[in-house]
Amino acid sequence: MNSASRAGTVDASHSPSAPHPRRAQIGRYIGIGIFHTAYRGRAQHAERVPLSGPVILVANHAAFLDGPFVFSMVPRPVNFLVKQEAFTGFFGAVIAGVGQIPIDRSIGDRGALATAAAVLERGGAVGIFPEGNRGTGNVDEVNQGAAWLALRTGAALLPVAVMGTRTEGAGVDAWPRLRSRLDVVFGSPFELDVPSGVPGRERLRLASEQLRETLASHVRLARVENGPSADFH
Repeated sequence: MNSASRAGTVDASHSPSAPHPRRAQIGRYIGIGIFHTAYRGRAQHAERVPLSGPVILVANHAAFLDGPFVFSMVPRPVNFLVKQEAFTGFFGAVIAGVGQIPIDRSIGDRGALATAAAVLERGGAVGIFPEGNRGTGNVDEVNQGAAWLALRTGAALLPVAVMGTRTEGAGVDAWPRLRSRLDVVFGSPFELDVPSGVPGRERLRLASEQLRETLASHVRLARVENGPSADFH
């Protein structure tokens, strides 16, 4: 997800209708089949994911398959914010059909953030890749949309580490070889702790940095626990 820094100005008081959770659930069942046949997908510590109530999953981002993989491994329906450029052709029809939310990365997309807020306000789950673009997945930088949503809705955040989706030496668009091991490691839910009395823009900056540090720490720990070969195959 690429939320512009203007995310703090979004007004979600007139949130559009959120996608029906059944659409994401159907997509999740399809994804489970794919990632347990074409690949050896594993979900570690899935018991840490709250099965009800609003939660924002924030994951590191290194490869194309990160989104479909996490979406399939989460033990509840989740609506991800996905770049609007992906909503074309057959793949675009599929992700739209399973309730994913398009976001314009060139602006502070008020409509997309309002839709995500509506999902959370009804007790649903939203997924975000706060780094925005695919890269090393080290979480060196994040955009502010996820922190804004957490502050706006009071939803808990849950860090997610994705490993194995990018082959060593391959580009960000490459796919891992068939039947390779893919891992998604769920962390423990946390809430942002920003001092009271801090002005809005600074409050959002501090919250975003707290989110970045927590996610980056979780990714590092997951890599240590799974060994150096777990991330890039």
